[in-house]
Amino acid sequence: MKLSRVVAAIGLCAAFAAPAWAQQDRLIRFGHLNNPDHPVSFGVKRFAELLSAKSGGRMKVQEFPSNQLGNEMQQQSALQGGVQQMSAPATTSLAGIVKEFGLLDFPFTVATFEQADALLDGPLGQALIAKLPEKGLVALGYWDLGFRNVTNSKHPITKPEDLEGLKIRVIPNPVFLDTFKAFKANPVPMPFAELYGALESKAVDGQENPFSVILSNKFYEVQKFVSGTNHVYAANIVLVSKKFWDSLTPAEQKWMTEAADESRGYQRQVSRAAAQKALGDLQAKGAQYNALAPAEQGRMRQIAAPVIDKFAAQYDPTMVKLYKSELARIRKQ
Repeated sequence: MKLSRVVAAIGLCAAFAAPAWAQQDRLIRFGHLNNPDHPVSFGVKRFAELLSAKSGGRMKVQEFPSNQLGNEMQQQSALQGGVQQMSAPATTSLAGIVKEFGLLDFPFTVATFEQADALLDGPLGQALIAKLPEKGLVALGYWDLGFRNVTNSKHPITKPEDLEGLKIRVIPNPVFLDTFKAFKANPVPMPFAELYGALESKAVDGQENPFSVILSNKFYEVQKFVSGTNHVYAANIVLVSKKFWDSLTPAEQKWMTEAADESRGYQRQVSRAAAQKALGDLQAKGAQYNALAPAEQGRMRQIAAPVIDKFAAQYDPTMVKLYKSELARIRKQ
C-alpha cells in the first residue's frame, strides 16, 4: 500500500475514533448592557481568552456589548429559549423569576467588598444559583458591579435626615422604593435613559448608582454632591442558556466553569480599581464628595430594617434563614 493511502487510512480511523466535541467548534454569543470599556466587558474578554486557551481554540466567545442583543429581560428570554448562549446581567433582573434574588437588593447587607464576596461565593450565593436551572438558566458565578451611592443637587448626605424630601430617582424595584420612603425621600422610578434629562431639568433632585456609572454618564455636570452612602452592593451574574449548557460535553462544561472561576477575581479587581479611579475623576471634575460616617450608616441600616423584614416575609423561609445565618457568619470575619 502506498504511503499516502496509509496516512489517509490512519486519518480516517482517527476521525471516527475522535469524540464528537473534538470536531465541533462552539460559538458563544455573550451579550451584556455595558460599554466596551466597562469592567463587565473586561470580564467577558478575560473569560473568552481563558476559554479559548483551555479548549484549544474550539470554544470561541463573541461579545455583544451595549444592549446590542436587547435589554436585560430580552436577553434573559433569549437565553431561556436557547437563542443566545451567555449574558452577565445585574442580579436584580433575576428577581422576577426567582424572587429570593431580591435578598441581594436589601440595603446595608454588607459593608465591605470582602463581605460581599463571602456572601455571594458562599452557601447563600450557591443556593440562589441552584434555583436557576429549572428556569432555563445556568450560572457560573458573580462579578462585581459595586456599591451604590447617592448624588444630588441640593446638599451633602451626611445622615438619614438629609434625604428627607429629596426627589431621588431609583431603579423600578419595590425594595429600593420602600427603602427611600423609609428615609422620607420621594423615590421616583424612572428608566435610566431619561435620567440625565430629569436631573438637568430638576424634575428630580438626585439619583443613586455606582461611582463608575455616575462618571461615565456625566451626572457630575448636573449633580454637585456625591455622597458615599454605600447603601446597596450590586453584583452581576454570569449566565448560560441551559439549552446550550446541556448540549455541551462534560469536558466543555468543565472548561467553561474553570474559565468563569479564573476570570472572576480579575473582573472584581478591575471593577473595584475602576470605581476608585472614578471617584477621583468625579472630584477632579468638581463634584463635592463626602463619605458617610459608620455611625450614620448604622442609623440608616436601623431605619431600613422594617423594609427588610417586610420583603423577607414574602420569600422562602429556608432561604431567609440561610441569608441571616450567612450575614452573621461573614460579619464576624
